[in-house]
Amino acid sequence: MCLALPGAAEKLSHGEPTFFAKHKVFVMFSNNHHSDGHVAVWLPVAEGTRDELVRSEPEKFYVPPYVGPKGWMGIELPAVSDDELGFYICEAHRLITVKKPRALC
Repeated sequence: MCLALPGAAEKLSHGEPTFFAKHKVFVMFSNNHHSDGHVAVWLPVAEGTRDELVRSEPEKFYVPPYVGPKGWMGIELPAVSDDELGFYICEAHRLITVKKPRALC
């Protein structure tokens, strides 16, 4: 899914597959990271989205270590459909690759 997006590339980071676009990470795979029990992906989400999803579906979404405070979300792979995962991956790619609006002044 990740490599199908424009400009995406895969590299190992911290021993696990990590996906980049425009030299920025947009998805990290997490396979029981430090024995945390999660087989998941970590990715950025739009501001305000993560907390609501974690609260409403904690079996599917969580706040990952390290990048969680920066607005990233963990998604449990066994708990999510391919279509839903694809949606969040596409959104993460968009967040990373779209230029941020500049201040008008």
